[in-house]
Amino acid sequence: MLTFSYTVKDENGKTIKGMADAVDKETLVEQLQRQGYYIVNVALPTKESLEATPVQKSKPTKKFSHNKVDMSDKLLFSRQLATMLEAGVNLLRSLNVIVGQIESKQFHKILTQVRDDIEQGLSLSVALAKYPKVFSTLWVSLVEVGEASGTMPMVLDKLAFYIEREEKFRSAVISGLIYPALLFIVAIGAILVFAFVIGPKFEDLYGQFDAELPALTVAVLGFFKLLTKHFFQLLGVICVIFVLARKYFRTPIGQVQLEGFIFMLPVAGPVIKTIVVEKFTSQMSILIDTGVPILYALDIVERMIGNKTCEAVIKQMKEKVREGRLVSEEMSKSNFFPPMATQMIAIGEETGELGKMLNHVAEFYQRFVETFIHRFATIFEPFMLIFMGATIGVLVLAMFLPIFDISSMAGGGGG
Repeated sequence: MLTFSYTVKDENGKTIKGMADAVDKETLVEQLQRQGYYIVNVALPTKESLEATPVQKSKPTKKFSHNKVDMSDKLLFSRQLATMLEAGVNLLRSLNVIVGQIESKQFHKILTQVRDDIEQGLSLSVALAKYPKVFSTLWVSLVEVGEASGTMPMVLDKLAFYIEREEKFRSAVISGLIYPALLFIVAIGAILVFAFVIGPKFEDLYGQFDAELPALTVAVLGFFKLLTKHFFQLLGVICVIFVLARKYFRTPIGQVQLEGFIFMLPVAGPVIKTIVVEKFTSQMSILIDTGVPILYALDIVERMIGNKTCEAVIKQMKEKVREGRLVSEEMSKSNFFPPMATQMIAIGEETGELGKMLNHVAEFYQRFVETFIHRFATIFEPFMLIFMGATIGVLVLAMFLPIFDISSMAGGGGG
């Protein structure tokens, strides 16, 4: 992606000058024309002109495509900043160019303030740390390392690679679970439609005949009547239980108990635990690769892992490593990490390639989870379809079975 300088006029004839990133000149011209501007000039600036051009803080005139900060916004930001810094453009000028290209309204405000803070003398890491909901501890720590070592472009490239890989992994997991979840929701929706719409009509119809109904029909209509009569009470009880459970499981003790229960589940438990291990190895790999000391890296991951059980394990590991023990040795003693992970990391420590080995382990577990989710969705789909077919079939049979009986009785009486 290249950085161009441009001069355009808006619908009122006002001249606007700025800078923008684009694949080529023609692409930028199309973008500016779509925004309603008349093109005066578009050219590639030199490094000297970039440095000489004053930083403009004009309010954005373009429309934003979305409001919140997406993962793609942060990925694009890290890629663009790495490219411009590597090209020799200073930090303030780079941020000024990037701010003009942001598609998120909220992210635009944040980066504008970051740029202003840097202009007032703050470092990039300190400026980013003011927005922990957008820039995590991992972001701030890596940027701080890049500032101290003078390797900011390399650090941002690795950060972008990490974000891209994690987003791809998260998308693969979500995509694999969406279809089974939709099938389950459709099945529940079908039951509710029968209970609230179809069932009462058939019950009124059969009441006119004063005939004895089959046991299946009586049972289904009884269930429908119970469900419709106490639906809101049942819904209220479920909501209260959900709120109380959520509140309890957000406490440290409750979260540990919930995680222990989840990890013990027959099929899902080991996979969810593997996802936690993947997150640990993935974050550790990028921290170690960018030169973060091992103890500091463990401290960062402890705060970011998002799992109380793993947090306790990392905290204990950190204390032992401070005493001179190996990370792999403490991982093996914890009984939380799989043997393959501890063995690979032990080799990394012996060969001095710990970051590379952590990355290999993270990639292995990502492939494992993605494969499992794909196979689970493939196997679960026919079972869910059978469940839906059986459920709807039983409901339809229960509703129409009395009609067959009444028809046969009418036919026999006529004979």
